[in-house]
Amino acid sequence: MSMKKTFMILMVLIFGRRVHAQEISPSIKTGKSIFSGKQSNRDFSRKGDWYVHWGWNFSWYDKSDITFQGPGYNFTLKDVKAADRPSKLSLDYINPMELTTPQFDFRFGYFFKDNYSISLGWDHMKYVMQVPQKVVVNGYIDPVVSNPGIVTGKYAGVYHNQELEVQPEMLTFEHTDGLNYVSAELERYDDIWIAKNKKQMLTMETGVGAGFVIPRSDVRFFGVGENNFWNFAGYGLSLKAGLKFNVTRKLYFQNVTKAGFIDMDKIHTTGRNSIDGAKQTIRFLENYTAIGFQF
Repeated sequence: MSMKKTFMILMVLIFGRRVHAQEISPSIKTGKSIFSGKQSNRDFSRKGDWYVHWGWNFSWYDKSDITFQGPGYNFTLKDVKAADRPSKLSLDYINPMELTTPQFDFRFGYFFKDNYSISLGWDHMKYVMQVPQKVVVNGYIDPVVSNPGIVTGKYAGVYHNQELEVQPEMLTFEHTDGLNYVSAELERYDDIWIAKNKKQMLTMETGVGAGFVIPRSDVRFFGVGENNFWNFAGYGLSLKAGLKFNVTRKLYFQNVTKAGFIDMDKIHTTGRNSIDGAKQTIRFLENYTAIGFQF
């Protein structure tokens, strides 16, 4: 047999096997989307990928009850109003040394299935009680509280659902460095639109989360207090939904709205943490926009 014929037979065998292998190889397994009711037409799976993103948030807070307890006092301020404190638009948002100054979100995760991931992240929100404001008060405040003694002046008394105007001389109360929600989340992804080149795509993300709250609370209680150190103050639960737009298969932008509940029973106030403290529950709504990378 000539060399030419032998070469031709080998080529037929090699390419024949390759074509046959392609015909019998299983298709890439992708998750079903609620928008199509069938598997995605992507030609790749996210399973096994990691992702990381960084962004900035705005947050809104429902009215909250805050209870203060210590030697000589135990009272609750009801339906307290508060707001966030976003940084003014500045170079802080892009300065690597100041990235943690604005309200921000950081998260990294792993796709254990094509359309499911698990992640860990840090939501750095800020919470500022509006002062002055009128609230309803229950409880008691002695003329001298805490140890060493703090004089309470005109605010001393026993309160039964009485209206009181809180002034800065009585209280300033903030979680501005910040209201830190560190959580694990389970996420699901549903493809909405995929470009013909299979690189640009729009995806809906939903998820549930739970974690710890580690605030740095800046409090002045009848003139006494400090910007306290970070501490494990309680826990949080959350739900989220948002849109993720892939510029490429790896680079993406994301906008997410998160609703959550925070319960803190170990808030630092005067700095005398063994005797003085506060507790509160917070219902929040947060929206963040982030840039991320998948690899």
